[in-house]
Amino acid sequence: MSFFDDEPTRAAPRASRPAARPRTPAGARPRRPAGGGSGGSRSADDQTLLIRRLVAGGIGVLVLVLLVVGINGCLNSRTDRALRDYTRNVASVMATSQSDVATPLFQLLNSGADNPGDLQASVSQYRVAAEEEVKQASGFSVPDQMTRAQSALMLVLHLRATAIAKIADRIPVAQATGRDNAQNAERAVREIAGQMRAFDASDVIYSQRTVPYIQEALKSANVSGAALPAGQFLPDVRWLNVDDVAGVLGSVRASGGTGANPQPAPGLHGHGVIGVSVGSTPLSPQPAINRVSASGTVTFNVKIANQGDNNEQDVKVRVTVKAGTAKPITATKTVTQTKAKSEATVAVPLTTTPPRGTSAVVTVEVLKVPGEKNLTNNKMTYTVLFQP
Repeated sequence: MSFFDDEPTRAAPRASRPAARPRTPAGARPRRPAGGGSGGSRSADDQTLLIRRLVAGGIGVLVLVLLVVGINGCLNSRTDRALRDYTRNVASVMATSQSDVATPLFQLLNSGADNPGDLQASVSQYRVAAEEEVKQASGFSVPDQMTRAQSALMLVLHLRATAIAKIADRIPVAQATGRDNAQNAERAVREIAGQMRAFDASDVIYSQRTVPYIQEALKSANVSGAALPAGQFLPDVRWLNVDDVAGVLGSVRASGGTGANPQPAPGLHGHGVIGVSVGSTPLSPQPAINRVSASGTVTFNVKIANQGDNNEQDVKVRVTVKAGTAKPITATKTVTQTKAKSEATVAVPLTTTPPRGTSAVVTVEVLKVPGEKNLTNNKMTYTVLFQP
C-alpha cells in the first residue's frame, strides 16, 4: 500500500484564499482611507447635509418670527380699530343727544305756556328718542380699555332719558289751572326743576368722566380717535331755578300768581331796559361794536325802569354772553323789589371770564313779571369785543 512506501506522497495543492480582513472591535467606526476616493465623497455629503439642516432650521426660525410679528401686528391693528370705532360711536350718540333731543326739547319747553295741551305729548316724543339712544349705546362693542368710559356713558344717557320721562309725567299737573290745583302745581314745578339737575349731572359726568376715560385709553394705545363733541344737554343754569321753570310753564303757584311773583295787583306791570355799561364804558346797541376790557371780573351795570303802576318783587335781570360755538356764559341777579315809576341800576357780574379777542353777542334782559303784557322793551342786544 502506498502509505507504506518510503517516500511520502505529496498532497495536492490547495486553492489560495484571500487574506482575512482585520476585525473591527465592536462599537468602533471603520476607518476611512485618507485622501480621495469614496471616503472623501462621504465626508462631503455629511457637510452638505449639515449645512442643509442649518439652513432649514434658520428658515424655520425666520418663518416663526414672521408669523409671530404678523399675528401681533394683526392683533394690534384690530385693537386700534376697535378703539377708534368705539370713540366714533360715542361721538355720534352724544352729538345726536345734543342736536336731536336737547336743543328741540328746550325750545319746546320755552314755548310751554303757549301750548299746554300738546306739551306733554311733544316732550314724550323726546323721551322715546332718548331711550333709543340708551339702547343704541348698550349695543356698542366695547374694548377692555373702554370699560370705564362705557359705564359713565350709560349713566349719562340713562339720566337724560329718565329725567325727560319724569318731566313729561309732571307737566299736566304743573300747568293745571285754578287755585285748587296750586299746591300740586307748585310741587310738580319743583319736581321738574329737580329733573333739570339730572341733566346738569349728566353733563358733568360726560365731561369729567366719559371724555377723560376715552382720551386716556387712546393715549395709552397711542391711537388717535374721532373728536368728541361737547355734549352739553342743559342749555342754561336758569332751568335749575324753580321760579324760572314756573314762569316758562305758566304755572299757578301756591303763593298766588304765576312764575316767581304772587297774584298781580290791578294796574300796569312791567319793566324796561334803559341802558347798559361795563364799568364806566356805556354800551351801544347793535350794529355798533363795543370794545370792553376783560381784565378782572367783568360786571354789567344794567339800568332798568319799573314802568308799571305797582311795586314788583323778586325781579330778575339776566346777562348772556355768546361767542361763536362756545358755551354761553349766563349771569342772573335778583332785585328784591323795584318801585313803581322808578329806575334802578343792577350790577350783574360774570362768574366766568369772557372770550378775549373775538366778538360776542351780549343779551341783557329783565324777565317778565306777573301781569306784564308788553315785553318789547325788556331786552337789548349788544356786540362786544372783549380785550385783554
